[in-house]
Amino acid sequence: MDREVIIPEEMREIVARAGYAPAVKVGATIYVVGQVGRNNDLQVITNPEQQFRAIWDNLRIVLGAANCSFDDVVEMTSYHVEMSKHMDVFRTVKNEVFPKGTYAWTCIGVSELAHPGLLAEVKCVAVER
Repeated sequence: MDREVIIPEEMREIVARAGYAPAVKVGATIYVVGQVGRNNDLQVITNPEQQFRAIWDNLRIVLGAANCSFDDVVEMTSYHVEMSKHMDVFRTVKNEVFPKGTYAWTCIGVSELAHPGLLAEVKCVAVER
């Protein structure tokens, strides 16, 4: 099996602390783990809009390390704490930075995520062109 672990330089600390890879590439398919709104020091960003923007920035970094972009995403799953409270802001940010209508999207409400204060997490699958 042709398998490559994708670890952007900016995310080496995550691997050291949490022990998982930000993405794994198998053939032309890239599996990106859930990205959240943290800063470079791995602190949760408290402002919802800024937290959501950081999610997309982190996804862009991981995809870029795999030689892909948002245009290569074919499937996305997002997980939301207090989904109805924050969905309008989340969707506004997503629509500003992510191509519309080019991927399958599943959106799931959850009671909590891995760290207190996280409002959303987004994982995706991309296919390299």
